[in-house]
Amino acid sequence: MDQPDREPPLNAVLSRPDNSRGAARPPLREHVAQSVRRYLRDLDGCDADDVYEIVLREMEIPLFVEVLNHCEGNQSRAAAMLGIHRATLRKKLKEYGISA
Repeated sequence: MDQPDREPPLNAVLSRPDNSRGAARPPLREHVAQSVRRYLRDLDGCDADDVYEIVLREMEIPLFVEVLNHCEGNQSRAAAMLGIHRATLRKKLKEYGISA
């Protein structure tokens, strides 16, 4: 049965030459790039230490929360969807103080 409202898997979307889903939406990396540019601009000339860790944390927290919500709290399913081991997901959830 065809499900027209369901979006294709991310790996299928990223493998498309134009990275589109049929609509003229910018790819996720464009949103990330804009956010990073804004963050760096807001530093107002000051240097920041650990920008990589800051960005990674800011991306991982909502990613884990949203995927867990999508998987109705099922950590095994969420880990599979994320492409990481369940133990890694559990470690990250604990590190970020996210309860599942």
